[in-house]
Amino acid sequence: MEDMKLIKSYLRIDGSEDDDVLALLVGAAEEYLANAGVKKPEPGEDSKLYDLAVCLRVHRERANDDKEAERVERSLTSIILQLKY
Repeated sequence: MEDMKLIKSYLRIDGSEDDDVLALLVGAAEEYLANAGVKKPEPGEDSKLYDLAVCLRVHRERANDDKEAERVERSLTSIILQLKY
């Protein structure tokens, strides 16, 4: 995911004070997906589902409570299964 605006919009973050942490979390999310067997889209190839998976993984790391984290994790697991097949 190259578009930091997308992740910030998804997480409803204004300003740039969290950009370094968000970049780290996006990179970790992409690594997580790769380790789960999901290939990153080729340059120029658009994958909304992949982008959503990255957003969900970052959201999971920033979740405020266990209930929210579990809900996000279920959604992420479902999307990972779809991306793998």
